[in-house]
Amino acid sequence: MARRRREPETARIGSVTHDGRGIAALNGKKVFVAGALAGEEVRFVRRKSRRNFDEAELLEVLQASPNRVAARCAVFGRCGGCAMQHISADEQRAIKQQALADSLARIGKVEPQHWLKPVTGPDWCYRRRARLAVKDVAAKGRVLVGFRERHAPYVTDMHRCEVLASPMDGLLDNLSELLGGLSIRARIPQIEVAIAENAVALVFRVLEPPNSADKDVLRKFSEEHHLRVYLQPGGLDSISLLHPDGAQEPLYYLLPEHDVRIEFEPADFVQVNGDVNRRMVATAIEQLDPQPGDRTLDLYCGIGNFSLPLARLCAEVVGIEVEVTLVARAAANATRNGLTNVAFRCADLAAIDGSEAWLREHWDRVLLDPARTGAAEIVANMHVLQPRRIVYVSCHPGTLARDAGALVHEQGFRLEAAGIIDMFPHTAHVESIAVFSR
Repeated sequence: MARRRREPETARIGSVTHDGRGIAALNGKKVFVAGALAGEEVRFVRRKSRRNFDEAELLEVLQASPNRVAARCAVFGRCGGCAMQHISADEQRAIKQQALADSLARIGKVEPQHWLKPVTGPDWCYRRRARLAVKDVAAKGRVLVGFRERHAPYVTDMHRCEVLASPMDGLLDNLSELLGGLSIRARIPQIEVAIAENAVALVFRVLEPPNSADKDVLRKFSEEHHLRVYLQPGGLDSISLLHPDGAQEPLYYLLPEHDVRIEFEPADFVQVNGDVNRRMVATAIEQLDPQPGDRTLDLYCGIGNFSLPLARLCAEVVGIEVEVTLVARAAANATRNGLTNVAFRCADLAAIDGSEAWLREHWDRVLLDPARTGAAEIVANMHVLQPRRIVYVSCHPGTLARDAGALVHEQGFRLEAAGIIDMFPHTAHVESIAVFSR
């Protein structure tokens, strides 16, 4: 039987999801229209049918929202790096705050006593960490370097990126040309980008060792563009500096408000948006309100992004992290910053059982910055910690809402405040912060 051809339809968009899809209601069924905004009248065609909703492709905007803007990127809509460039910056933040509010109410059954002002920064050329996909495409006669396509596993054919920090925003064609001249052009699947205050590092994942001619080409590229070039033939412990030769000053970023310099390796996790990170740290510390005599616990501490600034203000800080290498890096950063009142311990916070000695110590303040899975195990033991104040920085509103519900309904805390952190403008990613007091 021939497949029934789908015909274009027209509808008014009633609301929009956090990832920039408009929602229309037709004949009792929701239709998600990618790229449509609330209040718009649009033409679309349904592409995928689900039991409770359909997914549709936007064909034409018949009546545009005042919040619609022209996308800055030439490949927006195809590249999977951004989803919201067609929405004004203020409206993007309003959508993200609504997503956070909806999650807190629906999942956690909580509402903050007040909303914090969004933590914002530059909307363009902000991304200092990225993983660029690489693919040698014979049909195009070039090596593609960029982000994956939104609706397919292919590498987007792009020539620049409007969200990558300088100088990487304009180096994609240079990288394409560089890789196209290597003997192993088909054996390099990705490039890790790390942009520090003092240098730009590129880590080339190589599935086959480059020959001497390849290395010469990479060295020349490093010199011409003032980059550090690393090779990664295996796991993270295999990363080695190819050029410049010899010892180099470590990569670092600054938190000048707290007189802190944090050194890191090119594959370490650091927050993507440097300006927003500085403002996020300042906001978190302001909300935590540490006092000179306080003992503060920084959980999921990484390389010390919150721990070291907190140590400038508290009597004592202890940071806990599961990765041994990050714990060592954090301790070294404390020493370099002359901080003697901060210590770091290694522990898997997803596997605690309540018997850990540090859980039963006295803590005045607790800061949480977990991964997307949240901090359920820590929250379940918050009655043991009994801090006066908690600041929870989250990269997933759903798990934050779950944990906020447990803190309020089971652990006896109240949700004083919450707000968004616009760490990833033009994307659907919602970073947020919540403040709890006993």
